Amino acid sequence: MTERGTIAPSEDAATVERLLAGDEMAFMMLVDQHQPAMLRLAQMYVSSGAVAEEVVQEAWIGILKGLAAFEGRSSLRTWMYKIVTNVAKTRGVREGRSLPFSALAGEHDDPVDPSWFQGPEDPFPGGWRTFPDDWRGVPEDRLLGQETMDHISSALDGMPAMQAEVVRLRDVQGWSSEEVCNALDLSETNQRVLLHRGRSRIRRELGDYLSEGRDR
Repeated sequence: MTERGTIAPSEDAATVERLLAGDEMAFMMLVDQHQPAMLRLAQMYVSSGAVAEEVVQEAWIGILKGLAAFEGRSSLRTWMYKIVTNVAKTRGVREGRSLPFSALAGEHDDPVDPSWFQGPEDPFPGGWRTFPDDWRGVPEDRLLGQETMDHISSALDGMPAMQAEVVRLRDVQGWSSEEVCNALDLSETNQRVLLHRGRSRIRRELGDYLSEGRDR
């Protein structure tokens, strides 16, 4: 049994074997699963959606050409996203659009009230000063309802691109922190900061909505 979101090596090996055998269905399944996220990733580094599509097409060609050399040292999807990242970065430099990490991640963006968290001199720096509202009492149909999902989607859309993608991969797709760091070429520290900021944005977005009508 594997950790949620991770791919068993045998599954990767079977997929690679099918792809090397020319199994078109296996390839289309990969495209269906990963194309939207790959386009978002490419769009971070290039000038337009059209160029992002070219980047992803080039990346798929690179993936297919490189499959024979895939050694399984990382998951297949991590390896594929790393190729997209490298192609997109190269294309961005060619376009004269090499963006600093701060521009992609919203490094100077302040998504939440700093007073929510303990400061560097406190016993647990970065931890909550007081725990947020407990949402376990929220009816399940409301917690999982479309309006709640719309609030989460709105929060993701309002985040800097890299921050949003880290949250999507970790909390929606269930990737491990190591996979995200490898795929997006992030340090563990940057990945952790982006995830914390993104989760805090979503909590802020949902806070008032989920608290409406509840006894305090």
